[in-house]
Amino acid sequence: MIRIAGVADASVDYSAQESLPDHEGTNVKLIIAIVQPSRLEQVKEALTEVEVFRLTVLDCLGFGRQKGQKTAFRGQDVSVNLLRKVQLQIAVNDEFVQPTINAILKGAKTGEKGQIGDGKIFILPMDDCIRIRTGERGPEAI
Repeated sequence: MIRIAGVADASVDYSAQESLPDHEGTNVKLIIAIVQPSRLEQVKEALTEVEVFRLTVLDCLGFGRQKGQKTAFRGQDVSVNLLRKVQLQIAVNDEFVQPTINAILKGAKTGEKGQIGDGKIFILPMDDCIRIRTGERGPEAI
C-alpha cells in the first residue's frame, strides 16, 4: 500500500498486480535531455546517425545558470526569467545509452566549447516499457 503524504484517500494497492518480468539482465534507460530549441534539428540528425529513431519532444520553460535574460519591450527593460527549451525523452536499451548521449552532445553543443544554456542530459533507470498495440514488454517494446 502506497500512501501520498498530505492527500486524503490517495492510496494504491499494488499487491494484486503481477510483478515486473525479468528481462535477462537487459536494462532499459530513460534519457531526458533539455536543449536549445534552435538545436533540435541537429540533435535529431545526430540521433539518426546512431540509429536512434524513437523520441518524444516537449516544449518547456526553464532557466539554469543563465538566470533568464533581459529584453526591451515598448521601450521598457523587461526581465524574462523562464527561457524556452525543448525536452527530449528517449527510452533506450543498454547498448544505445552511450551512443545516444554522444549524439545529443554532438547536436546540442553550440560552438567549439559550448555555451551556458546548451542544456542538460539526465539518465534514469526504467522499470518496464509496454507497447500498447501488442502488449510486448521490456527491451522488445522499445
